[in-house]
Amino acid sequence: MEHAEFEQRLGAVLVREVAGCNELLSAERLSGGASQETYRLTTNTDMGPALMCLRRAPGGVHIDDEVRIAPGLATEALLMRSAREVGVPEPDVYYVLQPADGLGDGFVMQWLEGEALGARIARAEEFASLRPRLAFQCGEYMARIHSIDLDATGLRDRLETSSPQQFVEQTWERYRLLDTPAPMIDFAARWLMENLPANFQLALVHNDFRNGNFMVDGEKINAVLDWEIAHIGDPMRDLGWICTNSWRFGVTELPVGGFGSREDLFAGYESVSGQKVDPGHVKFWEVFGSFWWAVGCLGMAEHYRSGPDQTVERPAIGRRSSECQVDCVNLLIPGPVALVEAASAGTEQDMPRADELLVSVRDFLRQDVMSQTKGRTQFLSRVAGNSLDIVLRELSLGPPHRAQETQRLQTLFDSEESLFELRWRLVNGLRDGSIALDTPGLAAHLRATVVNQIAIDQPRYSGFTTACSH
Repeated sequence: MEHAEFEQRLGAVLVREVAGCNELLSAERLSGGASQETYRLTTNTDMGPALMCLRRAPGGVHIDDEVRIAPGLATEALLMRSAREVGVPEPDVYYVLQPADGLGDGFVMQWLEGEALGARIARAEEFASLRPRLAFQCGEYMARIHSIDLDATGLRDRLETSSPQQFVEQTWERYRLLDTPAPMIDFAARWLMENLPANFQLALVHNDFRNGNFMVDGEKINAVLDWEIAHIGDPMRDLGWICTNSWRFGVTELPVGGFGSREDLFAGYESVSGQKVDPGHVKFWEVFGSFWWAVGCLGMAEHYRSGPDQTVERPAIGRRSSECQVDCVNLLIPGPVALVEAASAGTEQDMPRADELLVSVRDFLRQDVMSQTKGRTQFLSRVAGNSLDIVLRELSLGPPHRAQETQRLQTLFDSEESLFELRWRLVNGLRDGSIALDTPGLAAHLRATVVNQIAIDQPRYSGFTTACSH
């Protein structure tokens, strides 16, 4: 659908369904939002110009309930309305799109001003006075979410229920279906299955409550966002997820989102729920968080291959799986590691060398395209430049990294098989239990493999620095 037709259809819906709305002036797609599309809507209302927000499925598709594997945007709207009723800050949902609207799945809601970029919340000076209070607020709102009555709201019939064991098994199976060998993911899955929480109570779980998925106005959280993967399960999942290193934005000394302490998070939760938090229980979910997001990142790469939203952002997120894997290393098997030395990208006689071609395209994106664009195009240009940096590091570090990985695996298995065969031998052994987690040499091999991979994918990631400091 062309953008003009999209705006025409959307405008008709707004005028018909949103009280006081007289006209849609523009619909601008915002950057980010790898799972769903987000638009800023400029409208003309009885009260004058007003902003609204549209959250829509990628490509404007409609998915029938019978084949849906996620709650869906209509249920997401109900979740937001239900959370608002128990005192969680949420935008007002005006209208849920219907199939007859011809716009796919989605909903229109109130536009709220504020900051949702996790890095700014964790680092910017303007939020310095807020950060000491923020972990406590997060705990309070998590407890309110977990208190939502699943039957009174009708959410029990709309959401999947997963015990910790089922959640680990489902995530592990999702990874296995991708048919790619990532031994650290299998190692983490085995550890989780051997350390399942003994006691838990089922409740509504937001499942993505983290820095970057809520908005602040300088004084407080003014909106909890992105409910698209909510489910019924162990509520400690939310507390562990916000502590996962991926969402600390480099501020590793403050484990709750890069802005607060676990103690403050737990105190906020306990002040509303009246339940004592077990730190060991939360630690399980922190490990799971890195495992789960490692699989989720690979799923983004698979989504790029299968569509419908084949943007440059998805494969770039796929490479972030190694960030999560190095966090699993740091949580489960920390220790010393040696980095490979870079190989030459070519000879001086090659004119131009492959790396020179890549640098020229990367610099064009950063210096020319980004300066002449804005919004989502500018954002995707930055992502594309970062992807070319990964390829440049792959050219220099990839060959020696894979050579050493092969040598370690050949020693571990006393075999001359290829790297491809040995990777599969390792993951299959971890999956069927024939390889124990404490097998001599296994931890050192996984640590070296994952840390050298993150040196290619994202050497500025805080987990890489942590891994190299042992």
